[in-house]
Amino acid sequence: MSSRKPHSLSFPELEREIPSDGEETIYQSARRGGVRIVGACGGRGACGTCVVRIVEGAVALDGSHAETNADGEENGAGKSGKGKKWVRACRTHARSNCTVEVAPRSLAPVVRAEVGVGSDNAEHALPLDPAVVGLDVAVPEATLSDNLSDADRIARALPNAIEALDLHAARSLSQALRDGRWSVRACLHGSELIDVVPSGSRLLGLAVDLGTTNVAGFLVDLESGVRLASLGIENPQVAWGADLISRINHAIRVPGGAEELRAASVAALNALAHDLCQAVGAHSGQIVDVAICGNTAMHHLLLGLPVSQLGRAPFVAAVRDTLESKARELGLAVSPGAWVHAAPNVGGFVGGDHVTTLLATENHWGAVPTSLVMDIGTNTEISLMHGGARLTASCPSGPALEGGHIACGMRAAEGAIERVGLEDGRIVVGTIGGRLPVGLCGSGVLDALAVLHRAHVVDARGRMAADHPVVEESNNKRAAVLAPGVVFSQDDVRAVQLAKAAIRSGTELLLREAGLQASDIGRFVIAGAFGAYIDVRSGIEIGLFPDLPPERFAQVGNAAGAGVQMMLASKVARARVRELAEGCRYIELSTYPDFQKTFLKHIGFGRQKI
Repeated sequence: MSSRKPHSLSFPELEREIPSDGEETIYQSARRGGVRIVGACGGRGACGTCVVRIVEGAVALDGSHAETNADGEENGAGKSGKGKKWVRACRTHARSNCTVEVAPRSLAPVVRAEVGVGSDNAEHALPLDPAVVGLDVAVPEATLSDNLSDADRIARALPNAIEALDLHAARSLSQALRDGRWSVRACLHGSELIDVVPSGSRLLGLAVDLGTTNVAGFLVDLESGVRLASLGIENPQVAWGADLISRINHAIRVPGGAEELRAASVAALNALAHDLCQAVGAHSGQIVDVAICGNTAMHHLLLGLPVSQLGRAPFVAAVRDTLESKARELGLAVSPGAWVHAAPNVGGFVGGDHVTTLLATENHWGAVPTSLVMDIGTNTEISLMHGGARLTASCPSGPALEGGHIACGMRAAEGAIERVGLEDGRIVVGTIGGRLPVGLCGSGVLDALAVLHRAHVVDARGRMAADHPVVEESNNKRAAVLAPGVVFSQDDVRAVQLAKAAIRSGTELLLREAGLQASDIGRFVIAGAFGAYIDVRSGIEIGLFPDLPPERFAQVGNAAGAGVQMMLASKVARARVRELAEGCRYIELSTYPDFQKTFLKHIGFGRQKI
């Protein structure tokens, strides 16, 4: 029981008002109340991205024993309030009813929660061999002389024997038969009757790429293979941290934390199912099959599998192979008898999303003697294909390359700087939607660092010049001004250095394991929604990618989303996914004696040919 009085938090820009427990921070209250405030570290006070401004009301700041009002006056030492400065929501407690202003980059509407950029099958029917089929049957009306059970009556009308009857189907079939005047559509998953619906009903499938940052959903007609609608939303788990380790720690250390994260995933999937069906005039109960891919942590958290052993060496998954569960067991608001097919994992944090990426990009790498597939994200997965072997590794790249843990980082929303250039020695920026800059998204982060290095603002070691015209210094911290109110700090440079060194080390160590050089790579496939927008030249310049001819690179967008759709639509594709997963040899990079040496080698920004 809280010893402090609960208060009300008002967010005028969102037209929302939520309660705040007197013991919790504004960030915690917002997370519980469904108000989005960017917080890359999950509210641990490590990143500073969750800034808000107290327009009205009294608050207490961590580290100060005193309280402060909206004008930053009286009550103590901490300054906060409108016109004074922004404060970190994760370190601020309400001490009265408060009106809170949220930073613009938390409010900007997402325009690139990508769902299918670059997918080869985006506009075409998928190869169809569905796990669920619908058969229209008409049966004779029950009479005293023909009093066979309703289930047996349907089974008798089907061409093949029913070996299993789902409880939901058993509960609904009697009414469905009578409402349909003894004609219904039987939904069959193999030899199991999973649902009974009106004759002629559309059978829909839901494919989901459950990413660490974004969740992409695809609604597919299971009788034509046509993708009817797609939608991307932010993964609500980001409220507990932008990176996997923050979420795993929350699941392990906080009572009920794992269920909080699982419920957030389920809520995201249900929102996608509802909105996608609404978009095509259907209802989510018509979804009779679900396929999901995600990295190992996302997979485990959704399915309620333990993650404590995944969060520490040797990073062992609870389950590697394909798993199937009933939708109702997971709490998904689709046909209760539907099966949820989770793509298999490879090892460590390399999960089903990378396997479906390999499936969708096989036409790129399959015929090339040496290829590399890299899915860039909060967790970056790499597979090197050579001589019939597949070596696979996971790189803990963190969220920096997607705008997380960056001082002015934000989602790919309107007003996000996506391009940074140098014209006549002057920094110029381009934003999504042509709006005034409010922050920096992933592609802009990469460009910004490349340009700052080229302009000698950042040297080869990553140190920011003190005397450059674009650099300002505050509290002994340097930052380059990209636009009014948007800076790229020395800490941001370090965050990107760590990310790119991890990824490049992964590439180099896989090549070394195979006895190859970077020049041997004939096709370098860059996957992931973020990967669709980055400038490969900037990636080469800062050392993220090896210096290869441009024609060897292929940017394929959300290939994991394309692959999970293929898996949804085809049993052949599901079998191929298992083959691909089983054929990958997982390499744990941290076990290499020279991993640290390789990592440090790639921390800097040696000049590279573009």
